[in-house]
Amino acid sequence: MTDFPGAPDLNAPRKGLRVLAAMSGGVDSAVAAARAVEAGHDVTGVHLALSANPQSFRTGARGCCTIEDSRDARRAADVIGIPFYCWDLAERFREDVVEDFVAEYEAGRTPNPCLRCNEKIKFAALLDKALALGFDAVCTGHYATVVLNEDGTRELHRASDMAKDQSYVLGVLDERQLAHAMFPLGDTLTTKDEIRAEAERRGLAVAKKPDSHDICFIADGDTRGFLAARLGRAEGDIVDETGAKVGTHEGAYGYTIGQRKGLRIGHPAPDGKPRYVLDISPVNNTVTVGPVEALDVSALTAIKPRWCGTAPSGPGTYTAQLRAHGGETEVTAELIGDELQVRFEEPVRGVAPGQAIVLYDGTRVVGSATIATTERAVAAR
Repeated sequence: MTDFPGAPDLNAPRKGLRVLAAMSGGVDSAVAAARAVEAGHDVTGVHLALSANPQSFRTGARGCCTIEDSRDARRAADVIGIPFYCWDLAERFREDVVEDFVAEYEAGRTPNPCLRCNEKIKFAALLDKALALGFDAVCTGHYATVVLNEDGTRELHRASDMAKDQSYVLGVLDERQLAHAMFPLGDTLTTKDEIRAEAERRGLAVAKKPDSHDICFIADGDTRGFLAARLGRAEGDIVDETGAKVGTHEGAYGYTIGQRKGLRIGHPAPDGKPRYVLDISPVNNTVTVGPVEALDVSALTAIKPRWCGTAPSGPGTYTAQLRAHGGETEVTAELIGDELQVRFEEPVRGVAPGQAIVLYDGTRVVGSATIATTERAVAAR
């Protein structure tokens, strides 16, 4: 694959690139912007307004879309000494992330909105606008690295510090997007405490700000309540593996595969062991529960693959990550048509359709795909 016209070598020591730093209002993005300036680049800060009514989003420092976050980003830009703008991407965010999130749950799947935001907002809408305005790259505070090969191709790799690695949620980036992505924190082995200490040395008030977590557009953290307000309550049955009714629910969308708590089953299983969500059927609004061993999956089919470079040809052996903070597992995978067929060396537990599977070759991110179906290691009774 050839290089992209006009794409800069972001790893080269030359200075003077025009860089748009996405500043969420947190410590990582602020330090990343400061490091880009320190490297000699012409940096402009931008905060993405992702809500038409930001007062309705979580206040404080738990999310990344609040009024407080935009103010924190502006103050950080002032201290760093760079121009700062706030761009309204609320409508695009609503369509591509929030509505997708609701639709996926309605269909019985478990989406990852952060991954979708990276794909559709930060490295699509934002990057396209940045390039149109003459910027060379978008800089973020993600922990990952981009490697430029001698032939001009680019690879996405894990961060130097595996404890902070965020390559999983960046696995949707294609080579064109990687050609204009800058991650100043990805190749450092500093701990988060050291990043905070660096922010404090730089005079950034976000040095002690807690990390963001949960889903930024769900103000109170109540995902089930958020979905119920948009999809309505629809009572249905909770059944066991034999099809016997063991309880009721108020909407199948409120459950995820592998869930144990909040099942509202009035009586214990015959063996006295906990029961877990095994399947969600939006067609008949039914949730199936069973023993934990029934969650074991030996293979899966994934769709909508996105490759961080050239698509693999033929079967291959990789490691796979199934959750943002999950570990790696060995797999064999092959792209057949538009579907990725994956088989695990050892069964894995609690894999849900809608989640992303990201393939790795060592530290290199091969690509990402959305899990469509799974094959149970032990068939339901």
